[in-house]
Amino acid sequence: MASKAAEIRDMPDDGLLQHLADTKQELFNLRFQHVTGQLDNYSRLRELKREIARINTELRAREIAAAEALEKANG
Repeated sequence: MASKAAEIRDMPDDGLLQHLADTKQELFNLRFQHVTGQLDNYSRLRELKREIARINTELRAREIAAAEALEKANG
């Protein structure tokens, strides 16, 4: 079984952006449930925050790699 980070690394860019949007939407919904007192699983909030951080980290790593490749090609 692959880790969540490995699954994220294997995703294409557009899939990653879609997953990020979906995860942020789910986090928003859970926060809304938390405020209204309807949330049962509080640990899911933490999981989603960490998943968003993993996705953002991978997106940033890809951005840096692309910039380095461009610099290497031009330089």
